Amino acid sequence: MTVREILQKKKEFGYSNEYISQKSGVPVSTIQKVLSGTTSAPRRSTLEALSKVFEQTKSDISSISMVEEPEAEYSVTKGSGALALNRFQNKTLNDYLALPDDAHVELIDGTFYDMASPTPIHQQLSLRLSAMLLSYITSNNGNCIPFIAPMDVQLDCDDKTIVEPDVFVVCDRNKITKQRIFGAPDLIIEIISPSNWYHDTIRKLKKYKNAGVREYWMVVPDTQKVIVYFFEKSLFPEEYSFVDEISVNIWNGKCKIDFKAIFDSIQFLL
Repeated sequence: MTVREILQKKKEFGYSNEYISQKSGVPVSTIQKVLSGTTSAPRRSTLEALSKVFEQTKSDISSISMVEEPEAEYSVTKGSGALALNRFQNKTLNDYLALPDDAHVELIDGTFYDMASPTPIHQQLSLRLSAMLLSYITSNNGNCIPFIAPMDVQLDCDDKTIVEPDVFVVCDRNKITKQRIFGAPDLIIEIISPSNWYHDTIRKLKKYKNAGVREYWMVVPDTQKVIVYFFEKSLFPEEYSFVDEISVNIWNGKCKIDFKAIFDSIQFLL
């Protein structure tokens, strides 16, 4: 990659210089000089090391486990789509509710994170997945309720975190209030794109597990993979493709999502 391409990827993924340094082994001071243009002719080896940080990003999704986020960086908005300004930190539910109607953000541990508008493939996956879940629940007279974004979820039952999962299921109806969902859903599905990769696969993965979400799916259109965590069984995921039939663990596998049927309907968008 060229310096310009690296800068574009850095903006796209929301990585800090410190995070890139940690992943590439290139000193922060060198990264600052290269990306600011102070070093007009950076070494080829330096550019290759920086490029690999972004080239490996998509392949890393298939091997994600419960990765601990660096403590020194977690309080800083370094994730994809993050609003990297101090004035977006130390926020509460009241700050969230005071945002303009057109603001699309999530509040996680007191920090606002900007959310990109969904793409057509994102919307279609969300709609079709929610429809299949609703069909199963309805045909079995189930008590669970499916939802799609935008719907506020007060994940930790405190005033520091409000998330908007793409698709989710709540089986305890006492968690459903007139304003929002109060507590952890049983199943959450997020549609992963380059703009939200770090946010959904690292930051929210950790939050969902710790909050008591039972099952978490990450659907990755770019690689046509589905990463499934069933936290009650293991901290490590199962990996599927867009041609598989995937069992929903919270219902003991009785509900099966036919991804081939979904893929056949939306592949023209890929």
